[in-house]
Formats: sequence, structure tokens, C-alpha cells
Amino acid sequence: MSARAGQLARLVREIRACRICRDKPEGPPLPHEPRPVLRPSPTARVCICSQAPGVRVHASGIPFTDPSGDRLRAWLALTPEEFYDQRRIAIVPMGFCFPGHDAAGGDLPPRRECAARWHRRLFAAMPQLELILLVGSYAQRWHLADSPRAGMAATVRDWRARLGSGDKPRRVPLPHPSWRNNAWLAANPWLERDMLPALRREVRLLLA
Repeated sequence: MSARAGQLARLVREIRACRICRDKPEGPPLPHEPRPVLRPSPTARVCICSQAPGVRVHASGIPFTDPSGDRLRAWLALTPEEFYDQRRIAIVPMGFCFPGHDAAGGDLPPRRECAARWHRRLFAAMPQLELILLVGSYAQRWHLADSPRAGMAATVRDWRARLGSGDKPRRVPLPHPSWRNNAWLAANPWLERDMLPALRREVRLLLA
């Protein structure tokens, strides 16, 4: 095991043992036993930075084992085997544990404790990343200084500049693949027509 892989493995062990959101929370404590779900990698060139596990992912312990995952894999034209190849794709949500449901039955926002304590260390331990896909507004607000005031459509519509930039890593925003965004997708057909084909080509090159 390389020194970088060992450092990342130790960090992941710390994260899996984390109970801050239950024992020393910012706000109400997590309403169930924490189960951090993440798949960082010392070799992957692509990282999916998503929102937080849903109830199905909390049960499975594997990210995106739900309809949102099916849509995201279709967006990227990846098979499940490719998507879950941790050597090539890292998955780091903004919140590592299922945050629970709100009064209306929807998922609560990602727990703030995760990003504040762990994200800078995690991404510093993965300097080989070349492309981070920012899935949803929470990831975009963390990684992109301009996204809070730009709004989702304007932030994602700037994909050409972000994908073609010389940054390392490049940070490219995507809407969340949840069915709740079906109206947004219908109102913004350019995402599937223009952006996704270009993104698929780039991801395929990085996985080669």
C-alpha cells in the first residue's frame, strides 16, 4: 500500500467511527445510529460529490443504490461495475449519513458536521483527482464560490467553461438526479442535449 493510500485509509477509518452528529451535534442530534457512506480513492481521477445518503442507501451502505443512482449512471453512460469501481471513481457526499426525514417526509439537508470536519482533509488526501462532479446545490455551494447567488440553472449552464478550464481538479456542477427535479430537467433540455454527451466523453477519457 502506498503512503497516500495508507493515509486515506486511516482517514476513512476515522470517518466511519465518527459520531459527532449524534453526540455533539450542531442542532438536533441525528435521530438514528450513524452509518457513514462514502467511497474515497487514492487512484480515482473522477469524484462524485453528492448530497447525502437516502434511506435506501442507509440500509444498503452503498451510495446511489436508488432511482437517483440509476439516473446518474444513465447520465454518465456508466455500468454499475464501472460506477462502483473504486479504483476509478470516488464518491464523497456532503453529508456521510442519512440525515432523517422532515415533517413532510422528504430528506433533511446533509448534516453540516461532515463537511466542516472532514471534507478539506479528504480532498487534500486525493490530489490525483482531475474532475469533481458537484451533484446538487449543497455540493455546489461548498465547492463553487459563485453558485449561491447564481442559482442552479445559471451555475450548471456554465458547464463548458468549467469543463474546459485548466483547473485541477475541474469542478463541474450537475442538478441532483432525483425525480423531484423532473420539472427542472424538462425546462432545461440543453442538459441532456448538449452537456451530458460532452461530460460522458470526458468521463470516459478519464476512466481509460
